Parts: sequence; structure tokens; C-alpha cells
Amino acid sequence: MDRKRITLLGVGGIAAVVIAITAFSIGDNLTYYFYPTEAVERRAEFSDGQRFRLAGLVKSGTLTGSAGSLEFTVTDGGAEIQVRHTGAVPPLFEECVPVLVEGSWEGDVFASDSAVIRHEENYEVPDEAGTLPSC
Repeated sequence: MDRKRITLLGVGGIAAVVIAITAFSIGDNLTYYFYPTEAVERRAEFSDGQRFRLAGLVKSGTLTGSAGSLEFTVTDGGAEIQVRHTGAVPPLFEECVPVLVEGSWEGDVFASDSAVIRHEENYEVPDEAGTLPSC
């Protein structure tokens, strides 16, 4: 073989190894993202301890606990899931706010250790009473 073919085979081999390592590492670190209705429907696919992300709205009247340990219900309007969150909570976390929590099932409760909130880019002027519309 000439030098050009040997070089091409070497580069191709290295590229194949890099692609294989990337593909395997992505598969191991994949975290699914569900809304409550879909999470309840697919509950059997995720055993206790298998991590995924849960997105929804913090239901009004369900937020209890302190900054280090919170309990609340997340809903998408179709299903509701009780969440037990330990760890830091993002600023502006409150009821009626869209939230994305990451964790796993512990029985019928979703145990979360990571939470972020989603907020709108648009500022809404409070009404005359000084409050924003409720959820």
C-alpha cells in the first residue's frame, strides 16, 4: 500500500473510534423529558431510581416545606404528580410557575434533586391592585 492509503485508513479508524465513543456516552447520559400526563402513562417504563425530567406547572395551593426540602404538585392540566424536592430551588420558584425538575420515581412520588423554572421574556404590568393574574 502507498502512504496515502495508510494515512486515510488511519484517519478513518480514528474517526470511527471517536464516533463510537460519542454514541455510547450519549446513550448513557440521555435523560428523558415528560409532562405529567405522559409520565403517568409511561410509568412502567421507568423503574424506581431511573432518572428523567418532569415539566409542568406548580399547582396552586400545593407548595409546602422549606428551602431545603419542598413538596408540591406538578400538573399539565391532564395529570398531577406529587413531587418531593431536596436541594437548592431556583430564584422566583413559586406556585403557578412552569418548572422542570429532574429525578426519579419513588413509589408514586417523584423525588427531585434538580429544579429550574421557565419564565416569559415579556414583562407584564401588574393590574391596578398590584398583582399579576393568577393561574
